[in-house]
Amino acid sequence: MEGEPILILLIEDNIDHAELVIRTMEGHHIDNKIKHFLDGQTALDYLLRRNEYAEPSASPRPHMILLDLRLPRVDGLEVLRIIKEEDGLKHIPVIILTTSEADKDMTRAYDQHVNSYLVKPVGFEDFSKLMNDLGFYWLGWNSHPHH
Repeated sequence: MEGEPILILLIEDNIDHAELVIRTMEGHHIDNKIKHFLDGQTALDYLLRRNEYAEPSASPRPHMILLDLRLPRVDGLEVLRIIKEEDGLKHIPVIILTTSEADKDMTRAYDQHVNSYLVKPVGFEDFSKLMNDLGFYWLGWNSHPHH
């Protein structure tokens, strides 16, 4: 893990939210890179190494996936389902980051083996704090096997 930057895949169609996530994560003193996709289809192309991402060098495996539920083209729950059914991907922690507090969304996400479900706070400050806490937990404290 030494020297290897942590790659975070951010799948989020709201540019403001994406900017905030990227800014907060960059503020951590952990070497991390964020790859941002605006829709579920392109993210799946990357993860499943299709089309422009067919070469493994063009699609390194992320250490963590931050996933919005409401996405164009392929929605977040479908992206989650596909990730968790793929042997090469299912070990990657997936964290849903959504505005939806609906129980049915939460239940469906946990049924698809999501690792964490976070509801985006409305205020900028609260959202920023959530991202900070998330960064410390997943990037700093959480232990995972080396692949």
